[in-house]
Amino acid sequence: MILIAVISLGAIGAIGAVFLYAASKKFEVYEDPRIAEVQEALPGANCGGCGYPGCGGFAAACVKADSLEGLLCPVGGAETMGKVASILGMEAATAEPMVAVVRCNGTCQARPRTNQYDGVKSCAIASSLYGGETNCTFGCLGYGDCESACTFDAIHINLTTGLPEVDEEKCTSCGACVKACPKNIIELRKKGPKSRRIFVSCVNKDKGAAARKACANACIGCGKCVKECPFEAITLENNVAYIDYRKCRLCRKCVAVCPTGAIHELNFPPRKEAAPAVDADKVKPVTPKAAPAPKAEAPTKVEAAPATAPETITKEETTQK
Repeated sequence: MILIAVISLGAIGAIGAVFLYAASKKFEVYEDPRIAEVQEALPGANCGGCGYPGCGGFAAACVKADSLEGLLCPVGGAETMGKVASILGMEAATAEPMVAVVRCNGTCQARPRTNQYDGVKSCAIASSLYGGETNCTFGCLGYGDCESACTFDAIHINLTTGLPEVDEEKCTSCGACVKACPKNIIELRKKGPKSRRIFVSCVNKDKGAAARKACANACIGCGKCVKECPFEAITLENNVAYIDYRKCRLCRKCVAVCPTGAIHELNFPPRKEAAPAVDADKVKPVTPKAAPAPKAEAPTKVEAAPATAPETITKEETTQK
């Protein structure tokens, strides 16, 4: 009986093994070995900044793509994409470094609080309930969803201003803070030469008077910056200006004409103070003084030498002669 049981179990196991082998061959999924190599070259942050579900998804997309155009690992940057290109035998796509910017300047002083929120300290929850603690319904709520979403410790809420601040050295432009902000005030922009950038730090779409009443630093849609820009990099839509970083040449003319200071310039050297303008009408003409005539020199008196007295011959000398 024992021998029969052993033989039966062995036969069942052998038949099962045959079926499993056939099924594995039938439903085998081939995976390109280069996917593992590319994934090994990636930083492994799994931040999703590339637009794919983790580094594995990005590696698979790179292997399947005909070129690396439009594919970029924001954390690894150009160096990592160079390694990926060498593995796949392709040319690395060139992309300018990006950085997150906060397009809200509604500090506690500029945007006074009109009510108090006692719910869960979450921007996503608060924005779904009401407009915020101030009269500006477009500005930052300040509860730190962007700070919680950043895995690189690159953004923090300033307790004095109530606004998030980005650490440029730590920011990898993964876009996690952009997705986490329900007010859409965080944007990825070109880092710029020497980290210099110009952008409108406001997204308030109310008309000028209402926007200025809600926040002293708001864009009022006056359009002065649009007229001043020589490169047509600024557009005015829905009562708020926007600067296209692809057209901006960093001339800073728009910054000088903005009446509310809504346009920000970062990492620029201080401006040189211009000399005060002089009103030509108030300047009295100065008549040049005539050069004084040269004084006539007095004639030099030449004193004649005294005449030599004639020699007198005394009697004594005559006698001697």
